[in-house]
Amino acid sequence: MAIEIIMPKLGVDMQEGEIIEWKKQEGDEVKEGDILLEIMSDKTNMELEAEDSGVLLKIVHGAGETVPVTEVIGYLGEAGEQVEVTSSVAEQVSPVVPTAVVNLQTDAQPQAASTPQGSDEPVRATPAARKLARELNIDLGQVLGTGAKGRVHKEDVENFKAAQPKASPLARKIAEDRGIDLSAVAGTGFGGKIVKEDILAAIAAAQPAEAAAPAVPAEKVAPELPEGVEVIKMSAMRKAISKGMTHSYLTAPTFTLNYDIDMTNLMALRKQLLEPIMNKTGLKVTFTDLIGLAVVRTLMKPEHEYLNASLINDASEIELHRFVNLGIAVGLDDGLIVPVVHGADKMSLSEFVVASKDVIKKAQASKLKSREMTGSTFSITNLGMFGTKTFNPIINQPNSAILGVAATVQTPVAVDGEVTVRPIMALCLTIDHRIVDGMNGAKFMVDLKNLLENPLELLI
Repeated sequence: MAIEIIMPKLGVDMQEGEIIEWKKQEGDEVKEGDILLEIMSDKTNMELEAEDSGVLLKIVHGAGETVPVTEVIGYLGEAGEQVEVTSSVAEQVSPVVPTAVVNLQTDAQPQAASTPQGSDEPVRATPAARKLARELNIDLGQVLGTGAKGRVHKEDVENFKAAQPKASPLARKIAEDRGIDLSAVAGTGFGGKIVKEDILAAIAAAQPAEAAAPAVPAEKVAPELPEGVEVIKMSAMRKAISKGMTHSYLTAPTFTLNYDIDMTNLMALRKQLLEPIMNKTGLKVTFTDLIGLAVVRTLMKPEHEYLNASLINDASEIELHRFVNLGIAVGLDDGLIVPVVHGADKMSLSEFVVASKDVIKKAQASKLKSREMTGSTFSITNLGMFGTKTFNPIINQPNSAILGVAATVQTPVAVDGEVTVRPIMALCLTIDHRIVDGMNGAKFMVDLKNLLENPLELLI
């Protein structure tokens, strides 16, 4: 029985992906884990692995096509199996695996919206997702699933809810009746919440424009730009960053703690470790590696569990993580991406060096897999190489904190009553005040400072 290959949803904001290249051709044998194709999302290029073994029976969408998430792009199956491609969608006998029939109309919608009518289960979803959707009064048909074959999980419903503009019930009702997109309305209520007056203002603003539109000559719609001014479209990556940072900034009340770290001992340790780590891994250990591992070790202390947590269920519950998936911000020519080192708490220094270099290299080459850019529990960002002395990093949601690493500067300090020059590095911890208070954040920074200034513990 044919198995669908779908365009995956690689992030909360991803709506479509472009197929860059199929690595397998029709008729090729495929093993589970093989790279099937390369796709481009709004953030990066990624390779899609096969979830099953079989033969690539049919490529529905080829290289260069842009396809909505959860749309079928190909089929796997047994050798000789026939795949019928028509303009309608039907179901196979199996209640679990959908038919190998796909809608090829140019206005094809995501899979959840094109499910046949009359089905008892019009949207693939877990029981937990259905329960939460009922509680939040969310139509599952509007939620794009990230599970296998587009299945909606509880996290997808939570992300859908979090992505919706905050609005009062009355404002939502008026907007729905008048066909107004809430995402285009600026809220003036507390925390940016959209209230009735905002909707009425949007309606009033739209009416004169609509009435006057026919009388405005086409050549005057776009104002003439002054000499030396150019207007360009925002890239997909820049749009995603803009939306994510705005959401984080407006959602989380934050504060930043700044600490100075004496790097004398850490610099000496790195110098000692350069050769043995290079001999073992073929890679050079960096200060980011040492700082990252120190962060991981500090986060695993029970007293700092809220620094390694996330708010869920409309910020009504706290999800505590008994592991650390460390996000490391990587700057690209056209934006920023945060690849993730999964299971960093289980790694030795040499293992962490290999894992961090691997995801950073993939990020720079736009070769990250979906798992490698999602699931972080804490993030770090390093601007020290640019001479930055201090900054306020914005939290990578849904993390509860992010650590900014600034420059190391030779600084006069008092040691044992005498002034001496030491290499001092600044660390800037931005915290979501909804989860973590100042005292707890300060305790975390004190422990991290002690570990960085006495770094032999990293090797124990």
